[in-house]
Amino acid sequence: MKDKKEFDYFDRPENIKRLWIALYVLCGLTVLPDFFLQREGHFAIDHYCGFYAFLGFVSCAALILFSKLVGFVLKVREDYYDR
Repeated sequence: MKDKKEFDYFDRPENIKRLWIALYVLCGLTVLPDFFLQREGHFAIDHYCGFYAFLGFVSCAALILFSKLVGFVLKVREDYYDR
């Protein structure tokens, strides 16, 4: 008898492919309203199509990189509490 893991859903290749497709569709849907909505931007760059989706992606990537840097700086030795 096969032991069932708790997160077996994410280990199947077909489910991983479905999740990537869902991610691409959701990212595309964030750009779609820019074709139909008229935005009044405060700066010259605000008027470009997909600017806010791109800004959100860059902000999220910067936040992840910053958290990796903070984790590297605050890291302690593995035997810190064994002294």
